[in-house]
Amino acid sequence: MPTGSEALVAPSPMAAVASDAHGMPITPVNVPRIGAPANPTAAVLASRFGSAVLRSEVIWGETTVFVTRESLHEIVRFLHDDPTERYDYLVDVTAVEYRDGDRPLEVVWHLRALANRRFLRLKVELPKRGALWVPSIFDIYSGADWLERECFDMFGIRFEGHPDLRRLLMWEQYREGYPLRKDFPLRGRFSRAEQLKQALAADPEARYSMEELSIADAFDSLPQDMKQRLADHAATDKLEEGE
Repeated sequence: MPTGSEALVAPSPMAAVASDAHGMPITPVNVPRIGAPANPTAAVLASRFGSAVLRSEVIWGETTVFVTRESLHEIVRFLHDDPTERYDYLVDVTAVEYRDGDRPLEVVWHLRALANRRFLRLKVELPKRGALWVPSIFDIYSGADWLERECFDMFGIRFEGHPDLRRLLMWEQYREGYPLRKDFPLRGRFSRAEQLKQALAADPEARYSMEELSIADAFDSLPQDMKQRLADHAATDKLEEGE
């Protein structure tokens, strides 16, 4: 059992942050599956946004708040901008689909307030037979760019307001659907021959900008013919913008 300076101080119901005797953050231990203290931000959101906050739950010490699709952008803006909340780090944007056909598909955002040492999970539930879209938060967190594109690519969820929503992992002409959906066949929808034909016919480098390739430190190692195609595409885009 920890003693002395290593002794644990149980978090208060409003703190929800484990710390040692000196107030330094530590990894919590013996966290119950249910009944752990909630992130105090959940109560703040319920008070401020009312019916837009559908419910919250604490599982294994992590707080999840379910909100309406229409309120998502406003809530994230508040969490980011409010000086008492300061959720300055977007960890991930993803989705979860369950095998239960009647259970909604969930879009998930993981946020951290580094200064306050808080973690919050937001969820929006989307009926599978409805329109699969949510607001983009790219204008709040620039890091949402590729995260939202990946979620769109794998699940088919549209992020309204994203400035460049296109596939990220699969090529732009990919027509087999969305690989992480539960109705996606293990071997794909097309034959192996058709998949190979489509892959060989694709021109994926045409969809990436010089900036994207530079970020990946890939441009200098590209074959000369590929570099030329990128230059040709860039020249064509500039001409079209000029028109």
